Amino acid sequence: MKTVFSYLAAYKGRISVGLLLKTGGTVAELLLPLIMAHMIDDIAPQGNIPILSLWGVGMLLCAVAALVGNVAANRMASRVARDTTERLRKDLFSKSLNLSARQIDEVTLPSLVSRLSSDTYNVHNMVGMMQRLGVRAPILLIGGVALTFTVDPVLALVLLVSVPFLTLIVFFVSKKGIGLYTKLQRSVDGMVRKVRDDHAGIRVIKALSKSEYESASFRKINDAVVENETKAGVMMGVTNPLMNVVLNLGMTAVLFAGAYRVAAGRAMVGELIAFTSFFTIILNAVISVSRIFVNFSKGGASAKRIGAILRMPEDLLPVPAEGGACGGGYIRFENVCFSYGGVPALENISFSVDKGQSLGIIGATGSGKSTLISLLMRFYDPDSGTITIAGKDVRSYEHRDLCQKFGAVFQSDFLMAASVRDNIDFERELPQEQIERAAEFAQADEFIAGHGGYGALLTARGANFSGGQKQRLLIARALASSPEILVLDDSSSALDYRTDAELRKTLLKNLSNSTVILIAQRISSVRFADRILVLENGKVAGFGSDEGLMQTCETYRRIYASQHEEEILPQAEGGDVFADQ
Repeated sequence: MKTVFSYLAAYKGRISVGLLLKTGGTVAELLLPLIMAHMIDDIAPQGNIPILSLWGVGMLLCAVAALVGNVAANRMASRVARDTTERLRKDLFSKSLNLSARQIDEVTLPSLVSRLSSDTYNVHNMVGMMQRLGVRAPILLIGGVALTFTVDPVLALVLLVSVPFLTLIVFFVSKKGIGLYTKLQRSVDGMVRKVRDDHAGIRVIKALSKSEYESASFRKINDAVVENETKAGVMMGVTNPLMNVVLNLGMTAVLFAGAYRVAAGRAMVGELIAFTSFFTIILNAVISVSRIFVNFSKGGASAKRIGAILRMPEDLLPVPAEGGACGGGYIRFENVCFSYGGVPALENISFSVDKGQSLGIIGATGSGKSTLISLLMRFYDPDSGTITIAGKDVRSYEHRDLCQKFGAVFQSDFLMAASVRDNIDFERELPQEQIERAAEFAQADEFIAGHGGYGALLTARGANFSGGQKQRLLIARALASSPEILVLDDSSSALDYRTDAELRKTLLKNLSNSTVILIAQRISSVRFADRILVLENGKVAGFGSDEGLMQTCETYRRIYASQHEEEILPQAEGGDVFADQ
């Protein structure tokens, strides 16, 4: 099972060398008080300057060894943390791209953004600090306490009384801290979601003068983040003062006991000075331990959130097709049902379209038009029923093979801040002739020339192009790969009627070998399709040609009437009649 910590296995050699250097440097640091006590109590009274100088050189060598060892180990630790986080972020991003639409709905996009940014940053800090201080602090703490016994066992026992209290503080605070930081990261997810939504809708917010309202809404979310961060910070901040109080009380007791022992001749001044030096080392080690637990609580909470994504199973793996092809038709839906979180979106959808035919899908907002396409392209799997392409269940296709059949433009599509050519090519390395032909079919070649040609740069989200121009660039991108199935999901809503009509005429004329699926709100955009599917409340209200639906489908006639501002009058006998404009 893949976890965040399994990424460290690739650097075990580098980590081992770093730990050896860190251990050597820390041990050299611990020797300094012992050498100092020996020089004060044993060498200085003799007045032997050469030997005293020799021991001084030994102290200098230990100090240099401690410096070099710790600096080298810290540099290696930083590289390990950097490389681990780089691989982790790369795999997390790749995993997020391969999650199914249902899994993304469950996790939410803002949470994925938060895990890729702040959570990986917390893990980076944790990995680096665990290597830098995770070795040094315990060695200084345990080694310092152990060496105090070699200096004066009685004073060491006095100091050792504080250890159980320190252990309880660390255990309690770290246990509470992980839960608090997990809650904090969830509130950060909410803030990312709010910022993302407001940035996407900044023009609408300004147009409706809702800046103050959105600021107040953000302030509430930000206050929740601050509150959770304060709780976590206060809880983790308690560690350092409590540890200092316990250790300082212990040190006070040691100094009183040490003074009596020196006065009684049972201890020497050098030993007491060495003991206080070890106390300083132990105190610094305890402070470092508290910092470790703060970062470990943050990093541990973030590591769990990242690991939850990395361990998500492949949700849409190819499955063996059951039985043979279900009826005819190049694209076929057979009794397909689907729901979002238990709320039905499509019910018993059945229809078929032959290869090379065009299919128009129309219906009111929320009738299930885009959901139907999501099932066809296998962004989701249906709750029941079968969807086939060329007689083969879509669930039995390899993901890449299925995607290569489609060229698609969705309602909320995007353009990169790159050249026109790059936006149409989209890293597929298509020849220039193919790109230009796609732009011509999409009625985009004229305005592309007006903007400076295919090398012209788009600003972020294509803000320097109009809505209709952006839609035609997106259509050109979908056409460029000569797909077997072209899906245009409300992709002409920003086009004027003339351009829309010319676009449909060009597509139907030049894509005779492709199956074109047109999803639109305007009946004029679909009425010339070979087959028209009318959806109402997630159900099939009608299926057939424009002429046939005008005779048999009440929903279709109602849509026609509402968009043409004329009333369809029922005929007493022989069906309905409608006035032709």
